[in-house]
Amino acid sequence: MTVSQPELAAPSVRQLLLLSIPAVVVGVLSGLALWVVDELGDLLAKGYWTLLPNALGIDPSSGWWIFAVLTFTGLLVGLTVWLIPGHAGPDSATTELISPPLRPLVVPSLALAAILGLGGGVSLGPENPIIAINISLLVALVGRLWKAVPPQLVVMMAASATLGALFGTPVAAALAFTGIVASIKGGGALWDKLFLPLVAAAAGSITMTLLAHPSFAIPMPAYTTITGWDVLAALVIGAIATALGLVGAFAFPVIHRFFHALRHPVLMTVAGAVVLGALGALGGPITLFKGLAQMGELVQNRADYSPGQLTLIVLVKLAALLVAASAGFRGGRVFPAVFIGAAIGTLAASLVPGVPLQVAVGAGVMGMTLAAARDGWIAIFIGVAVTQNMLILPLLALAILPAWLMVTKAPELLIPAPALTPTSPRVADGEGR
Repeated sequence: MTVSQPELAAPSVRQLLLLSIPAVVVGVLSGLALWVVDELGDLLAKGYWTLLPNALGIDPSSGWWIFAVLTFTGLLVGLTVWLIPGHAGPDSATTELISPPLRPLVVPSLALAAILGLGGGVSLGPENPIIAINISLLVALVGRLWKAVPPQLVVMMAASATLGALFGTPVAAALAFTGIVASIKGGGALWDKLFLPLVAAAAGSITMTLLAHPSFAIPMPAYTTITGWDVLAALVIGAIATALGLVGAFAFPVIHRFFHALRHPVLMTVAGAVVLGALGALGGPITLFKGLAQMGELVQNRADYSPGQLTLIVLVKLAALLVAASAGFRGGRVFPAVFIGAAIGTLAASLVPGVPLQVAVGAGVMGMTLAAARDGWIAIFIGVAVTQNMLILPLLALAILPAWLMVTKAPELLIPAPALTPTSPRVADGEGR
């Protein structure tokens, strides 16, 4: 996650107070935009997976229906990327969570591609597209209403607000932006630099909480006492989850090159959708979508799955994430990575019943999220958020140390953006910005 670092003078109290007004506006609008995208995706999902199958007397969990819906989704996304102005922005495989603003022309096609993927069951989350959408629109809006606000500050506020809305709390944004704002040149305390992004994050999280009540928490058996075996379990499970994430990172460029060799966006997404349909038919409905609701379902109903089935779910979801991210679909990689981590933890607790479920799931989520997002604070935060237990925090703070050594020199789950010439049509539409 990178943001170019401007040199900013230390803000005065008066400036912070005045800039809090656009920060709140940015936060509220960011939360509203996320809610709209999520709601439209859920509405589409309800039509595909509930209303239409019920009307036709079809079992929506049948393999052939999963295959058909995903293939049709691939066709629609491919047509969106090919024909609609803006071409759905840059390939999501090449974008980090926070990227420079796109031209507003790109936003409608990017939003449509993301909504189609969310509703169709594609194994990607909303985070990359919605952050890009909010940054692009709000830089343009604030640039008109508050011309004195630097665009780079708007980028930081919009990204922070969207992270706050995605996780339902400004804490995630504070953790993610601590390193970023600390490296900004200029005077002032760290919290002076964090103040406005946190105002935006708080406004975004409150807006989303009032509208949709997002939560990563999974009901699990109580965990009240740390033992030495729990420390060892967290270290081992976190390392295994990280290693599996790195296997995906090594395979990612190969899979990406394979699909992009097809060149035409429709051929690319349809081919990817065919593979996703086959994977979905193999792994079942639990392996579809961004994975947040499915994660809770898997952990709570863990007794219904054998270790072999849990292993299959982990491998299918990882393959689905890599294929979806490689085949031209628009979406983020963090949400499905969290599901995979929770599934790894559930599998570990199934294989070794003495390992507390909260320890296993928290460590699995931390390790896989670290490999996918390459941000230690976010990995620890999500691991704790899933378990809702502060006793897990010191375990994850220790387990992340060897995991960080594993990822620090390893490939990222990210494809380097291709070099584009100024006359490239994708640059003209804003994709290369």
